[in-house]
Amino acid sequence: QVQLVESGGGLVQAGGSLRLSCAASARTLGNDARAWFRQAPGKEREFVAAIRWSGRSTDYANSVKGRFTISRDNAKNTVYLQMNSLRPEDTAVYFCAAPTGDIIDRTGKLYDYWGQGTQVTVSS
Repeated sequence: QVQLVESGGGLVQAGGSLRLSCAASARTLGNDARAWFRQAPGKEREFVAAIRWSGRSTDYANSVKGRFTISRDNAKNTVYLQMNSLRPEDTAVYFCAAPTGDIIDRTGKLYDYWGQGTQVTVSS
């Protein structure tokens, strides 16, 4: 059973930075992509960023493009989300997700594994 554990969330002022990590407790079923989603109170879950196994292919939501960077260290089975120039509207619980396979899916429906989430709060 694969478990994904997020860390790195916290409280930061607008304009600040945070770095989220997503570590897998066991090797996934294959060379898998990884993604970050977020959910703010009263809102639906939304796609943030994704990265394929090689690390050479990434995808970002328009709202975070140019501010967030997704990366991965396959030797550590860990994916990162560097968040810069944070805004109050970035406040949400951030979830890491992994599919069974090297696919990117903005809907999240093809992701089999989800972490418990880490809270990010950006104050104005």
